[in-house]
Amino acid sequence: MPPRNKGDHEARRRDVSEAVWRVLAAHGFGGLTMRAVATELGATTGLLTHYFPAKRDLVAYALDLLATRSAARPRRAAGAGLAAVRAALLDILPLTEEATASNRVWVSSWDVALADPELSAAHARMYGQSRDKLRDLVATAQERGELSAGDPADIAAGAQSFVLGLVVQALFNPARFPPERQTALLDGYLAALGGTSPLTPERAGP
Repeated sequence: MPPRNKGDHEARRRDVSEAVWRVLAAHGFGGLTMRAVATELGATTGLLTHYFPAKRDLVAYALDLLATRSAARPRRAAGAGLAAVRAALLDILPLTEEATASNRVWVSSWDVALADPELSAAHARMYGQSRDKLRDLVATAQERGELSAGDPADIAAGAQSFVLGLVVQALFNPARFPPERQTALLDGYLAALGGTSPLTPERAGP
């Protein structure tokens, strides 16, 4: 048997990553087990322990994989100010099949993270970083006179909370919260903040 090289190892890791992702997309974190990933990979659980000595290692890796995939997802192009705030919030919502699948996995990860202090802290940091980016966009919109005055950090926290709540409603009841209604609700929220939401072709859907 020829010795393994770095390329083989990286290729195998990519295969494992794809198997982990397929299990997450189909079953969420509740269905993420060594056996499920091994079955998806067409391998034995013994091979998986080479990459993940314990279930917690698999969960931590899956969270990292989810964060990486979410960060790599294409984002809406937008200028500065309120348009950038709106685009950033639209990017969170399940307006497409890909965004819906990603959000389903994220929501399923909350239970796992809440049960583990270290994973919970990692989630808190991630959402905090997202709020910080949104805060800066809000501040720019205020400077341009497109949003009312107020603490941009508080406005960002409120906006993040609004869209995450909308995500949950859309996942549980997609018929009541189709993409066009999600977008309309977001535009109404932004208008209530004191800015007239810039309507774009995305207003009618993703």
